[in-house]
Amino acid sequence: MSYVIRSVRADEWAAARELRLLALRDPIAHLAFLETYEEALAKPDSFWRERTAGVAADVEGAQQVIAEGPDGEWVGTLTVLLEEAGTKDWAGLPVERFQGHVVGVFVRPEHRGSGLTEVLFDAGLEWAWARGVERVRLIVHEDNGRARAFYRRAGFEPSGVVVPLPSDPDARELEFVMERPEEA
Repeated sequence: MSYVIRSVRADEWAAARELRLLALRDPIAHLAFLETYEEALAKPDSFWRERTAGVAADVEGAQQVIAEGPDGEWVGTLTVLLEEAGTKDWAGLPVERFQGHVVGVFVRPEHRGSGLTEVLFDAGLEWAWARGVERVRLIVHEDNGRARAFYRRAGFEPSGVVVPLPSDPDARELEFVMERPEEA
C-alpha cells in the first residue's frame, strides 16, 4: 500500500482530533497516552485548533507527521517536540541537551505491520535531525512491550531514566533515546 507522509496543516484540526480520539480508544491507550478518550472528547474545538496549529508544517518547535492512505484517510501519526537544553520537560525533569521528543505515536490497527510506523519515524527523525538536535528520546510504559520492541528495532536504547507520572505514581515510564548519528 502506498502512503503520503507529510506534516499536518493548521487548518486540519478536525482530522487531527478524529485520529487522536481513535488512538485513545485503542486497547493499549492507557499505557501509551497521558489522557483518556473522555478527557480529549470533552475539549472544545478551540483546543484542537490551537493544538494542531502548534505542530503544523510551518512551526519550528514541534511537528506532527501524518500518513494518508490511498483514499486520503489519516492512518498514522507521530509528533516530535523540540526541547531546549537548560529547560524542564513535561514531567519537571531537567533537559540537559537540545533534543527531540517523540510523542503521540499511533497507527490504525489495520495498517500495523506494514512498515508504516518505520516510515513515520524516518520522517519525524529527519525533521528533528535537520534542526540540529543532539538526540531524540521518547517515553514508553514498561508494560507496553510491543512499543518497546519497535523502538529498539528503530535504534532507540533504554537510557536508564524512569519518568514519574503524577497521575499514577506506581507506573514506570521508561526513557528510550537515540543519539545523533555521526555525520558522514
